[in-house]
Amino acid sequence: MLIVTAKMPRRKLALSVAAAALLCCCAVALNFGQAMVSQEVSASVLPNPKGVKSNEDRIAYLSAYGWQVSPQPLASQELLIPTEMDEAYDEYLALQAEQGFDLEEYAGKRVKRYTYEITNYPSGEQGVQANLLLYKNTVIGGEVLSPQLDGFLHGLAMP
Repeated sequence: MLIVTAKMPRRKLALSVAAAALLCCCAVALNFGQAMVSQEVSASVLPNPKGVKSNEDRIAYLSAYGWQVSPQPLASQELLIPTEMDEAYDEYLALQAEQGFDLEEYAGKRVKRYTYEITNYPSGEQGVQANLLLYKNTVIGGEVLSPQLDGFLHGLAMP
C-alpha cells in the first residue's frame, strides 16, 4: 500500500474544495438541462390528435408512429362508447390511458373506428392491424393488434 501526503495551506485547500463543488454543481445542472430537453423532444414527437379529417390525415397520423399502412382502410365502423363501462373494459381503458387517451370522457358518444393493415410490423407478421378511434376530427384512441388466435394487442407506439 502506498500513501501519499502533501502539505497545503488552508486557503488553497478551501479554494480547491470550492472549485470542486462548483464543478460538481455545473455537471449536475448540465445533466438536468439535457434531461429536460430530451423530454421535450420526445413529447413533441407524438402526433397531434386534433385535425385528423381525411384518409390521408389518418395515414399520416399512423406514419408518425412509424407505421406503413394500406392506402385505404380495411373497415370503418360507427361505434357507440358505452355510458357505463364495467370491469371488462378496464384493460382496454388502461391501454388507452397509457397513450394519453381518456375514453371515459367520450362515454355515450358515437365515434368512428378506422382499421388499417400494417405492412411493416417489425416481426414480419402479416395481417397486423391498426385501429384509430375518432370523435369528430380528433383521435381519441387506438391500438395495434394481430387478429390471429394467439394474437396480441398493444398501443400505437412501435414496439
